[in-house]
Amino acid sequence: MILLRNFVNIFSIPELRKKILFTLGVFIVFRLGNYIPAIGIDVEALSNFIAQRSGWGGLLSYLDLFSGGNLKNCTIFALGIGPYITASIMMQMLSLSIPGLEQLAKEGEYGRKLINQYTRYLAVGVSLMQGILLATLVERNGLVIAPGWGFRLMFLLLLTTGSMFVMWLGEQISLRGIGNGSSMIIFAGIVARFPDDIIKSVAALQEGYLDPLVMVAVVLIVLAVSACIIFLEKGERKIPVQYTRRVVGNRVYAGQSAYIPFKINTAGIMPVIFSNAVLNVPIFLSSVLAARWAIFKWLAESMSYTGVLYNVIDFVLIVFFSFFYTALVYQPNELAENMKKSGGFIPGIRPGKQTADFFNYLLNRIGLVGALYLATLAILPNFVYAVLKLPFYLSIMSGTGLLIVVGVTLEIAAQVEAYLIENRYEGFLTTGRIKNRSLR
Repeated sequence: MILLRNFVNIFSIPELRKKILFTLGVFIVFRLGNYIPAIGIDVEALSNFIAQRSGWGGLLSYLDLFSGGNLKNCTIFALGIGPYITASIMMQMLSLSIPGLEQLAKEGEYGRKLINQYTRYLAVGVSLMQGILLATLVERNGLVIAPGWGFRLMFLLLLTTGSMFVMWLGEQISLRGIGNGSSMIIFAGIVARFPDDIIKSVAALQEGYLDPLVMVAVVLIVLAVSACIIFLEKGERKIPVQYTRRVVGNRVYAGQSAYIPFKINTAGIMPVIFSNAVLNVPIFLSSVLAARWAIFKWLAESMSYTGVLYNVIDFVLIVFFSFFYTALVYQPNELAENMKKSGGFIPGIRPGKQTADFFNYLLNRIGLVGALYLATLAILPNFVYAVLKLPFYLSIMSGTGLLIVVGVTLEIAAQVEAYLIENRYEGFLTTGRIKNRSLR
């Protein structure tokens, strides 16, 4: 009864109710795109080609996971949010290397709007490039009903338009819905595959293709990894801050104590999403080489979900992007300067440069722990999948997919919790609040 009452409280807040219903409406539109096929593709032949899970089929199977099955069915949303994510990574890296973009990023809201616009233009270019590659691929493998320039131009136009529309849907979620738009779109694509996975698992159990003990082990492993993600995501290090007495007008404000929370995983799930986008390149190259020369078949196999090379690269990329994204979000010098201006200081540490060095020291130590845990959890289910030798691939057994689903769910729960507490309702959880754990 308490859980039901707390759930009803969500819809008692008009603003929160509108955000949730709007997000669900965007999800419905996104899923409707799954039933609008691109013109000229033999969908059945394409599905069988992807099911081969080797060479080009392995690349398309990897990309299909994050499009919610749109690529396998070759719908107008086949490219999904991928081009926009890739463009965002490229733009953020360019902002660190090009002085003009770096200065633009520091110009507040105006600069961010310009960079976002440049990112959209770059996303169009990435969509065109990926569309050309996909059109060439399906045509060379005999998956097109009527090959030719007519098919290529129409196919390219449909995929690019669909990708830009998905990008726009993500932006609308960020503006009017709940959660980060890009993360929510990827979340919806992964979760959309769960019903099909459940149906396949039940059918395999009934027909004897899947050992019941193996299925129980899969469920327990997924629950254990999810619990570990939740446990570590809520961990934080609290930095005590003391504020001196201030005189404002005729009022004297006494010194106050507060704290700055540094999470173990300061970057959230963005390193996982970035890693997924960058991994498309080596997977693509290995598929090309394996399709042309049989000697490179081992490379394509190594770049599969269970391949050692794929998991090593994934691990390294997640660690790298964890530090990279943390450096973008947290600026120790700026944080120390703002504290100094507001009369705050950390007991035992002088304001200014020493405080900035202290923040940098903490972020590096905490960030290393967070990056290693995030990378380990991302690749762990892939090794479990290889050990259990499941007869088919389950979306939930993708380490990247599982981290995204759990991470986005936690972000949504935290936002809902904040709205409930702000409006003096009990928390969404029966415990009242989603509590963080302090690291002493």
